[in-house]
Amino acid sequence: MNTDHGAGGTRSDVVSGGTSAASPDADAGATGSRRAGTMPVAKTPRPTAGRGGRNVQRVAVVIPAKDESERIAATVRSARAIPHVDLVLVVDDGSEDDTQHVARDAGAVVVRHSHNRGKASAMETGAAVVAMRDADGRPPRLLLFLDGDLGDTAVNTAPLVAPVREGVADVSIALLPPQKGAGGRGIVVGTARRAIQHLTGWSPTQPLSGMRCLTREAFEAATPLAHGWGVETGMTIDLLRHGYVAVEVPCDLRHRPSSDDLRGQLHRAAQYRDVVLAVNARRLRGTLDAVRGIGQQRGSGPADVRR
Repeated sequence: MNTDHGAGGTRSDVVSGGTSAASPDADAGATGSRRAGTMPVAKTPRPTAGRGGRNVQRVAVVIPAKDESERIAATVRSARAIPHVDLVLVVDDGSEDDTQHVARDAGAVVVRHSHNRGKASAMETGAAVVAMRDADGRPPRLLLFLDGDLGDTAVNTAPLVAPVREGVADVSIALLPPQKGAGGRGIVVGTARRAIQHLTGWSPTQPLSGMRCLTREAFEAATPLAHGWGVETGMTIDLLRHGYVAVEVPCDLRHRPSSDDLRGQLHRAAQYRDVVLAVNARRLRGTLDAVRGIGQQRGSGPADVRR
């Protein structure tokens, strides 16, 4: 999947965020603070430990894919090697090639949309199928979303699991190294980053990164997802506004970047459109919530007692 992530992703530490709301437009639910040097604590409650105090929570990999027959097999095989993963699910979003058959032969569970419905819909379908396969009496699986074109590097998303599984964060986001041949001038990335910072107080390095691990509770809090290429930006804003904790984690990933040709420029134009739509929808929602809050405060004031 062609996605421009921008520069960065070379730090070896976990970059934490999503716990401050410095902007006057930021939702009060994202204002959790911590002392310097301390680790964040996820909002999602930790699941009950198994016998011997072991963490028995498993991970489901969800791969939205369209026309990825050339790379999907390598991506699936690599994802199956990630520790704690016991389910790899490919959502074929209306492919015109053999993506579904190649993915199934590589060991994935495959569900298919009869026509292209977009990444957000594929993510929601995948999460719903995983929920149906979760075992009674066991913690719901964590959801690890991957792009279908990661190939053999998909296993390198393994570091995303630990912060969420250990209760440090509700969502972890991959920081990719610079991608060879990537075009663009960072306009879409900068737009998304500034919007997230303005609305939540957190400035992510790679706001468009689609490789993310999150809890079931966090995913449901972010639904319905934003349309098209705005899904990651909208998800980040929604989660931070609800007080969930996000971290960025460096992952050595390689995928197919968009180029500087006409096709690449049209792709970035579509990205920009969808990011702006997602941001504006959340700005409007924040304004409406603030107006409702003022109305509720006025309505709950001291009663007018007349004699």
